[in-house]
Amino acid sequence: MLIIKIIIGLLLLFVVYNLFKAMMVMLKNDQDQPMSKFIGRRLMASALVLVLILLAVATGLITPNAKPY
Repeated sequence: MLIIKIIIGLLLLFVVYNLFKAMMVMLKNDQDQPMSKFIGRRLMASALVLVLILLAVATGLITPNAKPY
């Protein structure tokens, strides 16, 4: 249970890192590294987080909050 949450947390940090890395490439107007490389990594990591959450909820590894208020 805890390992799934740690993996999801690390993937979310990876998403934020790639988002800022793409922003730095955009601001510097650096042609050596394409911004799409970092945006693509962010998109794949976000999709992986979503799939992991859905699988964990479906298998019962994590339980959603029944009362969100």
